[in-house]
Amino acid sequence: MKAPLFIDARDWPLGKDRLHSLVEATGAEPVPSGKPAFPEGAMILGYTSVGLGLWRSGTRESPVIVDFVGGKAGHRRRFGGGKGQDIAKAVGLNKGVKPSVLDATGGLGRDAFVLASLGCQVTLIERSPVIAALLDDGLQRAALNAEVGEIADRIHLQHADSVETMESMKNRRQTVDVVYLDPMFPHRDKSALVKKEMRLFQDLVGADMDSDGLLQPALDLAEYRVVVKRPRKAPDLGDQEPTYRLEGKSCRYDIHALKGFA
Repeated sequence: MKAPLFIDARDWPLGKDRLHSLVEATGAEPVPSGKPAFPEGAMILGYTSVGLGLWRSGTRESPVIVDFVGGKAGHRRRFGGGKGQDIAKAVGLNKGVKPSVLDATGGLGRDAFVLASLGCQVTLIERSPVIAALLDDGLQRAALNAEVGEIADRIHLQHADSVETMESMKNRRQTVDVVYLDPMFPHRDKSALVKKEMRLFQDLVGADMDSDGLLQPALDLAEYRVVVKRPRKAPDLGDQEPTYRLEGKSCRYDIHALKGFA
């Protein structure tokens, strides 16, 4: 059962139109003033000193905020290993190309940002209006930063259903070099931060029960390959064996190769 969602509209900097559209998209209840007594365990979307955040009422956990400038994103950008990373090899960056990538499972955008930092043009799709709002806020703040603004400009966010978007693109005879899939569940990381994020998102959007349905539309759309990020011991997405795998300590990349890069 999804937790109730409230929007803390105090000191809301995005304007009333953006607030109203978000309220309409999420079904959340806006709380405009005063010191509201949110129900225990409710999800709260509101502004913090850093940016737009999501947190749970009645806990001391810090909000989930998309931050592409500092924190883990900043560290990975500086010390992550560049094109030597498994994700870079998985999408084909080691082939001397910079493929266009459709990330059909946006989440918090961390992998999309890595790929954009390595020169890829990335279309990022997220169907949850709340998570899409967090992503949009993070990208807007990143775009204003001198160090990462150029990277943020290579990411194009769409709030949409991935399967519908991929099928529509295919029907319009649009293509993309690589489709990247990283279904939210099952958990692949035991760190406290990721556990917190996954618990929040699972309470927000419910269980991710339709991820197997992403694979065939991705295979129909991609020009060169589909890359699926999975927990190391998880079953193949859609019970379909990939062409080959890149295995790390906690996760693996299943590559469905369609043709070689020219």
